[in-house]
Amino acid sequence: MEDRGKIESVFGNYGFIDFKWIDPKDIGIAQWVRTKCLFGCANYGKRVCCPPNVPSIPECKQFFSEYATGVIFHFAKAFDKPEDHRGWAREINQALLRAERDVFLLGHEKAFLLPMSVCSLCDECTGVREDCRNPKSARPTPESMGVDVYSTARKHNFPIEVLADYSQTVNRYAFLLIE
Repeated sequence: MEDRGKIESVFGNYGFIDFKWIDPKDIGIAQWVRTKCLFGCANYGKRVCCPPNVPSIPECKQFFSEYATGVIFHFAKAFDKPEDHRGWAREINQALLRAERDVFLLGHEKAFLLPMSVCSLCDECTGVREDCRNPKSARPTPESMGVDVYSTARKHNFPIEVLADYSQTVNRYAFLLIE
């Protein structure tokens, strides 16, 4: 990709400095991730960008296969209070969406973001795609697209562990697919 410098400049404009260029073929896609959504996530069936309102695992595999270039972003933070996580994630996700648009405007029409946290553009999600108030900006998380974030982060030498409580530093990841 000949304009990586321009794209990295976009990332820098938003303060995104901890990232790596990756081959989307190195992103692990697994059924177990979706099953964890089905049996364990309070957002299942309640958000526009969460299962079952997203492509099937075979469709997700096809989606990722259509990209030759991607970026994995790493964000780390410790919180004094668990409730601080939502505001932090919302702010970063909104900046990531602006970066996605800037990359699109550089001529990368296939630019597509998988944010680090569940869509929080609205205070309350309609849960129905047809009623989404932000259909141009709503994006599924990597997990809702079947991405095994743990194995993918480790494959690219990023830190990630299961956390026992909120006093530990959170390591979150977002993906931007670019062609």
